[in-house]
Amino acid sequence: MSRAAGKRLFFAILTAAACGRAAPAGTVTQPEPAQVAVPLYRVTPGAGGSFDTARWVDSTLASLPLRRRVAQMVMFWMLGDYTSLDDSTFAEVLGWVEREGVGGISVSLGTPIEVAAKLNYLQRRSAIPLLVTSDLEPSLMRLETAIFPHYLLETGGATAFPTAMAIAATGRDEDVYNVAKAIAEEARAVGIQVNFAPVVDVNINPNNPVIGTRSFGEDPQRVARLSQQFIKGTHDGGALATAKHFPGHGDTDVDSHVGLPVINADMARLKAVELVPFRAAIAAGTDLVMSAHIALPAIGGDSTTPATLRPDVMHALLRDSLGFRGVAITDALSMQGIGKGYGLAESVVRAINSGTDILLKPASGDARPNDVVPAIDAVVAAVESGAIPASRIEESVRRILWLKARVGIVRQPLVSLDSVRLVVGSAPHRALAQDVAQRALTLVRNGQNTVPLATGSKIAVVSYMPETELKAGRAFARELRVLRPDARVVAKISPSTVPSQLDSIAKLLRGNDAIVLATYVRRVEGEGRTTVPPLIAAWIDSVASKSTGPSVVVAFGNPYVIRQFPNARAYVNTYSVSDVSEIAAVRAILGAQPITGKSPVSLPGFFKAGDGISH
Repeated sequence: MSRAAGKRLFFAILTAAACGRAAPAGTVTQPEPAQVAVPLYRVTPGAGGSFDTARWVDSTLASLPLRRRVAQMVMFWMLGDYTSLDDSTFAEVLGWVEREGVGGISVSLGTPIEVAAKLNYLQRRSAIPLLVTSDLEPSLMRLETAIFPHYLLETGGATAFPTAMAIAATGRDEDVYNVAKAIAEEARAVGIQVNFAPVVDVNINPNNPVIGTRSFGEDPQRVARLSQQFIKGTHDGGALATAKHFPGHGDTDVDSHVGLPVINADMARLKAVELVPFRAAIAAGTDLVMSAHIALPAIGGDSTTPATLRPDVMHALLRDSLGFRGVAITDALSMQGIGKGYGLAESVVRAINSGTDILLKPASGDARPNDVVPAIDAVVAAVESGAIPASRIEESVRRILWLKARVGIVRQPLVSLDSVRLVVGSAPHRALAQDVAQRALTLVRNGQNTVPLATGSKIAVVSYMPETELKAGRAFARELRVLRPDARVVAKISPSTVPSQLDSIAKLLRGNDAIVLATYVRRVEGEGRTTVPPLIAAWIDSVASKSTGPSVVVAFGNPYVIRQFPNARAYVNTYSVSDVSEIAAVRAILGAQPITGKSPVSLPGFFKAGDGISH
């Protein structure tokens, strides 16, 4: 049986199990059906006579005392790494699950098998199945390859797709659907039911340090349409979708991980831009909406209160005006966009009174990423004092329990470790990622017909990357050696590179027929680093404009860095820092693959939305 056929049979068996049907004739059923992951299915009360969702929700809710009800509204953050049972961090996590009865986990940074095994263990120890989430967005960076730095050994991982902006650059709406579906399938295979995606923010500010390429672009209508495709693909792949960051984080120049952004848009502007994709996402059936830690003084608030803590935003606007009936979740409460102005107890109480159902990562700061017990204590005390109505807690817990039932984890909370390899990082998914990355490549400037570089030219490559980018450039160099064995990577430079080193590299570049300057600038949470240091940028601009032969700048990640190289003759955007984007870039600049991408964003003076030179 082929790999593809095996995968189809796997999902056929799972779907049959989920719906109570017999497996296809001639198939071998799993000996432990409780360990098989199921795709998303919509449960209706009493469907099939085998599971009455309404009865389960009612009886479960009735069985929970106040503290356990509040715990269902708490979602803590956990690494997907290996830990022994007596490891202190894992013991603490286990205590939250067993003693407190928390409702969910947001898992991050781990390899697929370890994530699945760790989640299985915790699901077995939880009285009520845990809702498991992750920031998978269009790039599975949370479950991507782990690296052993000493050897630079890559251990393998989930499929790493290009970013949302890259997918939008292909011009094919179906790419968004296909990528979302593949991500959902891989997520469910490892025990994750909720993708914290799509990012439906409209990125209209080139200086945005927190959204950027996570957005589908700057056109509200197109972002809305692609967000709907992502939600549909997520559902068809078996997972739940989250529209974020409400009511719109695209026009900020402050990273909400380190401060509180202030958006001065009035309601007319919000309705015309930021809210357009949220309306579309709600119409498409998004399961969750995540709040933004942003201040909106022009719509009745002030410059210090984040939207997460405002009832007029999270209830009146989201539920009453937009008609959202799903689960509202905060962005991480450890972020300084909320933490600098409000203590833990005040923030969790105000968030719930504002309309939130799930408190994500309640913490007093990143030094301690989870303050689960103090958060529960604060909410219980507020209910007992009358500061939070008991009915408010019941309303949220009922929504959460319905969500758990709908996604299938009440009946099948575990996943089969043997089945992970059928889905995660599969050949069809990897091929999809490479295909999308290739068609996303956008040539926005091509002076002197630089691209493609002439056959037979002697090519030298210089790459700029922060010290944290351990993988950057490796796939690029491998693919370059395959297509042009005589090409060479002259140097890798970083923020710490000094002028004397740059002078030495410039001498090494002399005598080459063509120069490729690659920049790796991705969004880094909490750092707000989306540009090249001025010294390095000036040097790149000089090399790109004054070299005697053809030169091309390839921007991996942030497409807006062209502002730092205004004199570059040729400029290519990939919108992503990933192996598939590096491979695609090599093939494109050497003429082995066509360039067809169109920019989803504009940068006045450099390129407009829709620009892209086909070659």
